[in-house]
Amino acid sequence: MENQKIRFAPADIELIRTLSGGFGPSGCEDEIRGLIEAELRDLPIESYTDRMGNLIVKMSFGKTDARPVRLMVSAHMDEVGFMVTDITEEGYLRFDTVGGIHESVLAGRKVTFGDEINRVRGVICSKAVHHKTKEERTKATPIEKLYVDIGTSSREESEKYLAVGSFGTFDSEFVRFGQNERMLKSKALDDRMGCAAMIEVIRSLLRENPLVAMEVYFCFTVREEIGLSGAKTAAHAIAPDFALVLETTAVGDIADAKPAERVADVGKGGAISLMDRSTIYDRAFVSFLLQTAKDSGIAAQVKRYVSGGNDAGSIHKTREGVRTAALSVPTRYLHSPACVASLDDYEALRNLTEAAIRNFDKLLSEESV
Repeated sequence: MENQKIRFAPADIELIRTLSGGFGPSGCEDEIRGLIEAELRDLPIESYTDRMGNLIVKMSFGKTDARPVRLMVSAHMDEVGFMVTDITEEGYLRFDTVGGIHESVLAGRKVTFGDEINRVRGVICSKAVHHKTKEERTKATPIEKLYVDIGTSSREESEKYLAVGSFGTFDSEFVRFGQNERMLKSKALDDRMGCAAMIEVIRSLLRENPLVAMEVYFCFTVREEIGLSGAKTAAHAIAPDFALVLETTAVGDIADAKPAERVADVGKGGAISLMDRSTIYDRAFVSFLLQTAKDSGIAAQVKRYVSGGNDAGSIHKTREGVRTAALSVPTRYLHSPACVASLDDYEALRNLTEAAIRNFDKLLSEESV
């Protein structure tokens, strides 16, 4: 089949804004799942939530007498966050991080604690610079010396709102900036951009079905930031032949960074991984994505640094093994309240995902499953 031509629409910016602003630290993905279900509610699709909390959408295309090829497309709903570990006599919250947050991005940040229904705002506090020793001023304040101030004056007052074990997230504004406002700043772009892209691709596939005979499972997974457990159970149940993980990847394209240390460049398209700390990606699948991007006029780049990991780390080892690829939006200042990414790169990731699904027979024709 010749490369199936697609007319790509502009990014649904309000969808990204809504999802990234939701409350969803690992283990508390209910609100995000609800927001996604609301976007999909009126669509003629088959969806379900498994026991782990993963939201899975199944779409079948074409007809075949044999078992259809199964593709799992995955993006995680959870974000990095915090958990209350103690409440002091003065009402301050001691806390620990949920997922990989460096202490250097914490002091002075606004946060929200609670659950999907009850929320309390606060600020992460430490000694003012005027009160720090010369040595303390030279390094980030360690987490064990940070507290959250929620505006109370006693443990009893704080316990009216929160308890040990309450979860929290960064509380930051969604901002568009830069030329033509094509840059985004927000918390939780990791991985709400991946979730938004899957929703947009589902909508587009419904408008015009692919010609390839296959089953596609769009998996909005849980708990990626604390061990990839959601993707592991979803992949085991689905038993996919292939998996495409949609993610963000931390980049260092800042002044004075060496080319290899930049990882990828914001504005140059989705980043296709060759290897990270948990996965060596399927070479034929990677080549197929690069060629599809070229044939479709979609910007793409190779991630040029071995770092990090994502749901692929669990998915590719499922059952007899899953041929896996990862496609990411290059994102600055990842796991902070001010993640920064480009709408151009988001659209490239979304568009390449759709183009790959529509032309998946090209990968299948190169090598039998």
